[in-house]
Amino acid sequence: MVNSGDLDQALQDGNIFRQLNALIVAHLRLHNLSQVASAVASATMTPLDIEVPPNRLLELVAKGLAAENNGALRGLSSSVLLPCSYGSTTTPRTASIDFSVTHVKGSSKTIPKHESKTLSEHKSVVRCARFSPDGMFFATGGADTSIKLFEVPKVKQMISGDTQARPLIRTFYDHAEPLNDLDFHPRSTILISSAKDNCIKFFDFSKTSAKRAFKVFQDTHNVRSVSFHPSGEFLLAGTDHPIPHLYDVNTYQCFLPSNVPDSGVNGAINQVRYSSTGSIYVTASKDGAIRLYDGVSAKCIRSISGAHGKSEVTSAVFTKDQRFVLSSGKDFTVKLWEIGSGRMVKEYLGAKRIKLRSQAIFNETEEFVISIDEASNEVVTWDARTAEKVARWPSNHNGTPRWIEHSPVESVFVTCGTDRSVRFWKESV
Repeated sequence: MVNSGDLDQALQDGNIFRQLNALIVAHLRLHNLSQVASAVASATMTPLDIEVPPNRLLELVAKGLAAENNGALRGLSSSVLLPCSYGSTTTPRTASIDFSVTHVKGSSKTIPKHESKTLSEHKSVVRCARFSPDGMFFATGGADTSIKLFEVPKVKQMISGDTQARPLIRTFYDHAEPLNDLDFHPRSTILISSAKDNCIKFFDFSKTSAKRAFKVFQDTHNVRSVSFHPSGEFLLAGTDHPIPHLYDVNTYQCFLPSNVPDSGVNGAINQVRYSSTGSIYVTASKDGAIRLYDGVSAKCIRSISGAHGKSEVTSAVFTKDQRFVLSSGKDFTVKLWEIGSGRMVKEYLGAKRIKLRSQAIFNETEEFVISIDEASNEVVTWDARTAEKVARWPSNHNGTPRWIEHSPVESVFVTCGTDRSVRFWKESV
């Protein structure tokens, strides 16, 4: 005779398994793994079209890992962690955009006019910038080897006329060569930087007196780009080596992809970026290719050779739904690629990138694409869906901006200049 307690436990376990199977099927379907999703659904008798909130499985896994680790990162002091509000996902103002839908000419949206203000200057060219996941901070890195950290609410106070506001809250000096890229840890007050000195450095900006890195990864090449995995446990490095380097944050171990993408891999990597869930990462290379890698196996799953003709690819970023990649190249074009098929679905024309390693970005809602025109020293904006140019604004830099970076949560962005300045852009009142 079955004990009632055992029966209740069996029923409870069965319910958990059904929920887990539903989450797995929905997760696979969301990330364009339709065949695998169908196989799992058939094997577990789970409806293939079951409705589950996007990325629910990843959210539950992240919460479980946080609980298991008692809220602390392996290898890092618990004092480094931020309050729960840091890095929390802010709901975008619009749902994910279906870029495959054709829009007729004349249906483009108009981006609100923006105004900019100089916040600070480096002692030399400002080479990179990055916002924190919650949009509360951004950092800039210069050829003067310094890193400046700004607090966004204080920036707004200063622009509004508060003479007591001091938006520049930290300055770090610990690299021996010019900075190339920056990124924020998704859950803690950790800022990482990469530079021409072959180093990746970790800074804890919760400590007001800290000027130096508390952890250093020494690579074998000039580290051009860095990107944290959404878990914060791994980071990607794009270097002068043609293959991306994957580091375990806690063990310092470096991994290389398990397969060589193709025989034409021979260029330095200008940019590496993880997708929103970490299931895929992308590289933009000087050999003209965009390459997509599986975030778990590190295998190259797609290589788009000659993505920008014979020109190098300077940047590549994912859309939030991980279905598309936006790339920029030195052939004067910005392009949108469908990951599943590898085909180009949009081309944004009218902004020249000749010498600088500038990038193309989305605004926070992905309704607009923004980049720099070197020839005219302007900020250029397109309607993301129609590819129609909708705005050209003077950059207000004395010389072409080298970098542009948009907040992930609101309508503000920063430009960094060859004139050493950092400018903050927001909608005009």
